[in-house]
Amino acid sequence: MTATTRQAPAAAAPDGTAAQSSPSPKADGRAQTVPCPSTEGTDRVPGASAGAADAGSRRRWWRRRGAAVTCCSFLLAVSVAGHGLLPGLPGRLSSLAETLLPWSALAVPVLVAAALLRRARAAAALALVVPAVAWLATFGGALADKTSPGGDLTLVSHNVNQDNPDPGGTVRSLLAARADVLALEELSPATAPAYEQALAEAYPYHFYEGTVGLWSVHPLSDARAVPIMPWTRAMRATVDAPGGPLAVYVAHLPSVRVGPSGFTAGARDEALGLLVSEVRAEPVRRVVVLGDLNGSTDDRALRPLTDRLVSAQAAAGAGFGFTWPARLPVVRIDQILLGGVRAASAWTLPATASDHLPVAARIHLSPDPAPR
Repeated sequence: MTATTRQAPAAAAPDGTAAQSSPSPKADGRAQTVPCPSTEGTDRVPGASAGAADAGSRRRWWRRRGAAVTCCSFLLAVSVAGHGLLPGLPGRLSSLAETLLPWSALAVPVLVAAALLRRARAAAALALVVPAVAWLATFGGALADKTSPGGDLTLVSHNVNQDNPDPGGTVRSLLAARADVLALEELSPATAPAYEQALAEAYPYHFYEGTVGLWSVHPLSDARAVPIMPWTRAMRATVDAPGGPLAVYVAHLPSVRVGPSGFTAGARDEALGLLVSEVRAEPVRRVVVLGDLNGSTDDRALRPLTDRLVSAQAAAGAGFGFTWPARLPVVRIDQILLGGVRAASAWTLPATASDHLPVAARIHLSPDPAPR
């Protein structure tokens, strides 16, 4: 009778895993299977490999987010410090960005918070320091008070708003500034005579046409409209100022809009080009441009004018001197630009019933400079 051999069930390993079997010799020389404990799994916890992979993936994810914040910080710094060197964007969006450029500082705390939320402390430090240094290098001078005493002539310019509900109150506010030369924009056929009458006693000399006008305590000559648009939105006159003639331009450039096609500033830029041509051909060496230019002096579109003339606010103001909208100004689009004269101080006047703040400057009337 032939004996049968039954294999004993595998014994459980100490950690509960199934034991492996290894052969052992029987008495008759044939191999016998004897269970031996398995060592698999005894040196790690089940699932540890997947957990370590997940942790590594999370660390790489956080590092990537930190790198993204750092990259955005450097891009912001370059855009602020070198905005004038950057290529133009479609739809004149570069002009829009430069108009609002001082507000780029608001992006710094956003970048810092994003880095801190991702526990990227190095990225947070870079997000704070790099754009802040670029912003201060660009705009730090605007925050300083550069005003000085003295000056020979006070200039005031104000977009009075053609729908102004209180022209009388606006006039009283402007008279309190005691300007020697007063420029008004956005006059209308209905309001211009009212301003003319209200200002007559303080300003014996004046000229207005279309939507712009000039009032002066000194005699005016060679007053005429400047054709920058189909209707009159600019004028020029010579003020018989102390020390010699002063050419004064008053301009209200076309409005700009932000729409689906971008920054619609084509009409403004075209009118600006015509104004610049007039200023370049001006025979009087002392020149002032007053008015609502619908653009900041940071806007690259205004360079043909700002490369030639100096902003009174930038040279002798304190702060940015924002003028629009009057209730909560965010941008300075009302300008006093000077050529051949020097600003002593510049400031904004209290709000009137207009949607713009008036701007003022005190200037030194030095003798005519040598020809340029």
